[in-house]
Amino acid sequence: MEIKEKLQDAYISHVLINGEHPKSVFVFAKENELAEEEFYKYYASFEAIDQDIWKGLLRLTIDEVKAQEVWPQYTSREKALSLFYSFFELLKSKRSFVVFSLKSSSKGLGSPSVLDKLKLEFEEFSADILLEGIESGELMDRAFISKKYKDALWMQFGFVLNFWIKDTSSGFEKTDEAIEKGLNVTFDLFQRSPLDNLFEYGKFLAKNSGIKMPF
Repeated sequence: MEIKEKLQDAYISHVLINGEHPKSVFVFAKENELAEEEFYKYYASFEAIDQDIWKGLLRLTIDEVKAQEVWPQYTSREKALSLFYSFFELLKSKRSFVVFSLKSSSKGLGSPSVLDKLKLEFEEFSADILLEGIESGELMDRAFISKKYKDALWMQFGFVLNFWIKDTSSGFEKTDEAIEKGLNVTFDLFQRSPLDNLFEYGKFLAKNSGIKMPF
């Protein structure tokens, strides 16, 4: 096991046993028979460990879903659903730590800071599957708007994460339902709608009939 993984495991054990962050890097390093300067070779702070743990959970999930034989045949919608279901299934084994991490994380105007590295991984994954969907015709390529699709997926991720934290249903079945309903509605909005057809018809009329359109 690598030093970073050992530090992560030791950190998780500490916060779950003590219900709080280590008092200092010096104390944490001493508890784990490590020189303080050795800790700083790998992490600048305890929050940096938190961020790496979250990023690692998502990276592990992405690698696992992409390894499925059916992955290349999945639509963008199915790929997003697969990631969400698999990620929250994995979180069950880390629930105590996840709850602690989110509740103790600093919060600004956006998402909790412990999710900063995870968000970059998530956005890269989302951008890839959304581009596939646009190129295949599954999703509508809308000027200026399609670039925001990944932001909508991130909002869904945040919503489901908050829902899961509060979910008291057996086996977190309500979370599975929230994933299904939320992502299906989101991807429905990404696809061509009657409004798109109306907009295209309006452009056709403006181009071919001399009628001035208000857009």
